[in-house]
Amino acid sequence: RHPRSKQHGGIAVSTHDTLPQALEPLSFPLHGSRLIEASAGTGKTWTIAALVLRLVLGHGGGQPLMPAQILVMTFTRAATRELSSRIRARLAQATQCFRGLAPVPADDPFLAALLQHYAPGPQREHAAWRLALAAEAMDEAAVFTIDAWCQRVLREHALDSGSLLDETLEADEAQRLTEALQDYWRQQCYPLDAPNLERLQAQWKNFAAFANDIRPLAHESLDP
Repeated sequence: RHPRSKQHGGIAVSTHDTLPQALEPLSFPLHGSRLIEASAGTGKTWTIAALVLRLVLGHGGGQPLMPAQILVMTFTRAATRELSSRIRARLAQATQCFRGLAPVPADDPFLAALLQHYAPGPQREHAAWRLALAAEAMDEAAVFTIDAWCQRVLREHALDSGSLLDETLEADEAQRLTEALQDYWRQQCYPLDAPNLERLQAQWKNFAAFANDIRPLAHESLDP
C-alpha cells in the first residue's frame, strides 16, 4: 500500500523505520508491508490501477499476476464497481499503447515510462498480450467490499471456521434484533403467573414498550 502526504495533497508512503515520502507508482515496491495515507482527491483509484498494471506485467521483479490473484478491498459496493471499471479501462488503454495502436497521452508520464521498460518487439508484444488477457479477465477480479470478502472467506473455508456452507450477508441487523427480543418476550414473559405479569406490565405495558427500552442496550459495551 502507499500513502500521499496530506499536507501536500498527495499520496505518501511510510514503513516502520522511515518517514513518509511521496509515492512513485513506477518504483513503488510491490512486496512487504507499507502504510499508505491519502487525502480526498489525491488519485487513489488512479494509483491502484497503475500498481495493477505493474503487477500484471510482473514489473519490479515479481511474478506476473492476473486480476483474480490481486485482492483489492474497499468500503462500498459502488466503489468496487468504479474500481473494477477504472482498472479494466486502464488495462485496455495500456494494451493499445503497448501494441502501438494508440499514442501514450501527453499527460501520462507513468505509462510512457512503463512502456520504455519493455523493448519494441517480442518483449513489448508479450507485455501487451498479458495486459489484454488481464483486461478480458476483469470479470473475475478480486475487488470486494470488506464484508463481502469476509463472507467469501467464510464460505470457502466453512469447515475450518465452523461456519455454514452458505452465509447470508445482512447490512441491517435491526430485524434480527427484533426477532431476538420477540423470542425472549415469548420465552420469559408468557409463562409468568398473574402477580409477576402485573409487575412486568407496571414496567412495560406491552412488547413495543419493552423493545424500545432494550434496543439501545445492544450498542452498550459489555466491559465492566
